[in-house]
Amino acid sequence: MDVEQYIASGILELYVAGVLSEKENLEINAYANEYPAIRAEIEAIEAAILELSKKATPVSAYPFKRLKETLHIPEETKVVPLEKPSTNLSQYIGWAASILLAIGLFWTYNQNEALKSELEVVEQQNMLLETQIAESDTSLEKTKELLTTLRDRDITVIPLGGQAVSPTSYAKAYWNKQEQKVFIDAQGLPEPPDGFVYQVWSLKLSPLTPTNMGLLDNFDTDENKVFTLENPNDSEAFGITLEPAGGSESPTLEQLYTLGAVSAS
Repeated sequence: MDVEQYIASGILELYVAGVLSEKENLEINAYANEYPAIRAEIEAIEAAILELSKKATPVSAYPFKRLKETLHIPEETKVVPLEKPSTNLSQYIGWAASILLAIGLFWTYNQNEALKSELEVVEQQNMLLETQIAESDTSLEKTKELLTTLRDRDITVIPLGGQAVSPTSYAKAYWNKQEQKVFIDAQGLPEPPDGFVYQVWSLKLSPLTPTNMGLLDNFDTDENKVFTLENPNDSEAFGITLEPAGGSESPTLEQLYTLGAVSAS
């Protein structure tokens, strides 16, 4: 525990002023027993307030009637009356000073708490920014790695043109036969409707035999729209269809968005 910082926070003044909760009072009492510096600071604050109260509160006058009886002075003796000190005004000033001190200490405590909250918000914002920078660096590294892969001389590029259901759609398949992988660049496909997903098919043309290669999952959140799929097949063409979420066992030809033959590459 940083004792100096705790003392500087202003909470000990509030403790002495009696404006804290029972839980906070018990906590400070425990700290005072554990740390001599905190106990000494509390005693110093109490002494300062006590001194202020003494200066603000006048000494009570000795009852004049009691003094007359002690000195055996007759009641009818004429005595020049003394002007009474303005005790009420002085007392009010003392209480007002104490109240102002408590209010000031409470305001200081609230300011410290607000500052702590602002610092926590700034720290959280900095952590979020650091995370975003790290993710950006990772994304950039993946993009560079992807470009290097797609430019490999062993890659076969197959353009996939739009079909009747969506003539303006297009895609590209980058096939690395040695690694048995296909990279699908689906930038030219519209976002699928809710509850649907794009599914990629490896095709044998004679007879027409489709083989499922996988789904283009998370299409809407993928920034570069390039998907990596395994393809151990001896493909003659590639097609992309729109299927219900989870995919289908066989392609829905009425929802064939793009199609391209390997021989046309």
